[in-house]
Amino acid sequence: MSEAPVRTRPTTPGPTPGTPGPTPGALPGQTPPGGPPRDAPRRRRPILPWIILLVVVGAITFALLRPHAKTEGGQRAGGHRGQHGAAGEAPQPVTEQAARTGDMPVTLTELGTVTPLATVTVQSQISGYLMQVNFQEGQEVHRGDQLALIDPRPYIATRDQYVGQLARDNALLGQARIDLARYQLLLRQHSIASQQADDQVYLVNQYVGTVRSDQAQIDSASLNIGYCHITAPVDGRVGLRQVDAGNYVTPGLANGLVVLTELHPISVIFSVPEDNLETLMTRLRAGAVLPVEAYDRTDTAHVASGRVAVVDNQVDVNTGTVKLRAVFDNKDERLFPSQFVNARLLLDTVHDAVLVPTNAVQTGPEGQFVYVVRRGTAASEAAPAPPNPKPDAAKPEAAKPEAAKPAGRASDTVTVRNITAGVSSSAETVITSGLQAGEVVVTDGTEHLREGSRVVVPPPPGAAAAPGQHRHHHRQAAQ
Repeated sequence: MSEAPVRTRPTTPGPTPGTPGPTPGALPGQTPPGGPPRDAPRRRRPILPWIILLVVVGAITFALLRPHAKTEGGQRAGGHRGQHGAAGEAPQPVTEQAARTGDMPVTLTELGTVTPLATVTVQSQISGYLMQVNFQEGQEVHRGDQLALIDPRPYIATRDQYVGQLARDNALLGQARIDLARYQLLLRQHSIASQQADDQVYLVNQYVGTVRSDQAQIDSASLNIGYCHITAPVDGRVGLRQVDAGNYVTPGLANGLVVLTELHPISVIFSVPEDNLETLMTRLRAGAVLPVEAYDRTDTAHVASGRVAVVDNQVDVNTGTVKLRAVFDNKDERLFPSQFVNARLLLDTVHDAVLVPTNAVQTGPEGQFVYVVRRGTAASEAAPAPPNPKPDAAKPEAAKPEAAKPAGRASDTVTVRNITAGVSSSAETVITSGLQAGEVVVTDGTEHLREGSRVVVPPPPGAAAAPGQHRHHHRQAAQ
């Protein structure tokens, strides 16, 4: 008996644990509204970093564009205009000084070279072996002191030889003179021919010449013996020796035996412009002694004092200058040969001249000028009060240093005065015309000045410290 087939009913798979079930009201196979697809779930992007970035950008923008900064700057600018707007621009802080009457030395400062009056390279005038060196390097020697000794024995032997020849020739000369006397007697007796007597006269003259030659050779040998003793030709200091004892020396050595330099007195050679030559020669012809001061290379330390001794006989066409030699005693030997120094020549002195500081003299299109200070009225009388000051803003303004300015200085003005300047130095300048003694000129702070500008002399640093400290405490109290 066969069994009947069993029919099975399809079943719907249930929800997987951990998986959301179907939404009520949704048909099978549909995606719920607003929900992710069933086969590719969507990831959420983080938005916290973007929020932080926006906050940082907003904070930076707020810090840079604060509205109260403009308001504070406007109040400050408005307060400044309120103080100075009625009276014009603010006074310029300057430094001033009155012109005075005095003597102005005309000094020329030129670079010079210390040059000894004598520099000798000691040489040997004969050849021979050096037996002795009688000096120490760097020693002070005097004229005539023996510096070295060359072996004199060969020259002594030569002199003795010449002395022997002289003795022989003197004997021959004596014999010839006796024979001449005899011949002359016989000639008067007509016993000999006159020719024989004449020949004897010539023979005597020959021996006279030979004797003189022998004597000259003896003198030359004696001179060579003297050259063996090398002596100092001048007073001075010897340098490093170039040869040692035992060396064979000859005349004309490249470096000689030693260099001897005269240190006192010593000179400085420098050049001055030819424009000052007329004044220089006029003073020298009048018998004036022109002093020269030597300073070191930095032109700060004084080295020695001297005077002009010689003026060169021509002007250098390449530089337009003339050379001068100034002599210094140099007892302390502070001047050293070949040293560079700054020579200050006192050429002349201008008496009773109007003097102003050199930095007060300005140069413009029309020439040189100065800013002359004209005194005005008191600052408290000239400057009007600010219109409608606020009660809160008036108190800090009263503590500012502008209220403590000295009377009569805030209203000072300047005027441009054309001048003619004369000789000058680094400190002062002679005014030959355009300014009188006692007038006050601006010495510092001229950069922003013009005709009619208001000027004020700032208080000393010690006096300006108190108002600044008061303002600092006021700001802390306001905070």
